[in-house]
Amino acid sequence: QVQLQESGGGLVQAGGSLRLSCAASGSILSIDDMGWYRQAPGKQRELVATVTSGGSTNYADSVKGRFTISRDNGKNTVYLQMNSLEPEDTAVYYCNAGVQRYYRGTYYQYWGQGTQVTVSS
Repeated sequence: QVQLQESGGGLVQAGGSLRLSCAASGSILSIDDMGWYRQAPGKQRELVATVTSGGSTNYADSVKGRFTISRDNGKNTVYLQMNSLEPEDTAVYYCNAGVQRYYRGTYYQYWGQGTQVTVSS
């Protein structure tokens, strides 16, 4: 089995910062892309940022210049540094990873349980 454990969410005032972490554990041979998604009340889950195993990144337009995604391959961990937070960033943030469990095995997508980020105005 594979588990993704997020941490770092909370309540912050507009303009503040938070750092999310997500550690993957379990039966893992290799991890491909890792990323963060978010879902606000009444809205669909949306991409926030992704990072490849080689370190290439991709961001949603709404967070470019404010959020930074990074990963530590040795620790199977992905981070999301969130600066200049806005009330519109309020959502449950989910970690995602493409994991290969066996040699020549298929990469499957795994999700964390989510962590709440609330930004007050």
